[in-house]
Amino acid sequence: MKKLLFFFLPLLLAVAEPAASGQEFALSTNLADYAELGTLNISASYGVSRHWSLTTDLKYNPFTFKKEESTLQLRQRSLSAGTRYWPWHIYSGWWLSASVKYQEYNWGGMASPLTTEGDRFGGCFGGGYTFMLAPSLNFDFGLELWTGYDSYTTYACPNCGKKLAEGGKFFLLPADILLGLSFIF
Repeated sequence: MKKLLFFFLPLLLAVAEPAASGQEFALSTNLADYAELGTLNISASYGVSRHWSLTTDLKYNPFTFKKEESTLQLRQRSLSAGTRYWPWHIYSGWWLSASVKYQEYNWGGMASPLTTEGDRFGGCFGGGYTFMLAPSLNFDFGLELWTGYDSYTTYACPNCGKKLAEGGKFFLLPADILLGLSFIF
C-alpha cells in the first residue's frame, strides 16, 4: 500500500498543482520598440508571490537602412533582469520596477552622419500600469529611466571608420516607453 501511495501521490500532486495555482508566467512584447527601426523584443515574467514578479527582457535590432548616400541605424543587443512590485496583485494595476541592464549598440545617421558604438551597463527604475483586457491578455504602459556607465567610440560616418572620440562616461537616459501586450498563462 505504501508503494502505491509513494507512486500515486507525486502523480496526483503534479496533476492537481496547475489547477490550484494562479497565473504565474507571462510573455510580452513592447509595441513601442518596433517603432524604433524594428527593434525585436520579448519579455518573460514569473510571479513569485502576490506582489512580486521577476522579469527578463531581450531586445535585438540588426537592421541598417541605406538611403541614397547615407546610412540609418539603431542597432542593439540588450538584456535586462529585474523585478516588479505590484501593490494590488501581479499582472494587474500599478507597478514599480527595478532591473540591471546591459546593451551593446551602434547608432547613427539620424540627424547627422556621426555614428556611435559602445557598451552600456547600469540600473533601470520605472513604473506603470497594467490593464487586464481578458483573463490571459493584458496591455501595459509605463516609463523607465536608466543610469550607468557607457564605454563608447564615435565615428565621423557609418562607413568611413574615422574615429572622432572614444572614452567612457556616466549617463542618465530614458530606458523604455512601454506600450506592451502580455499573454499570461
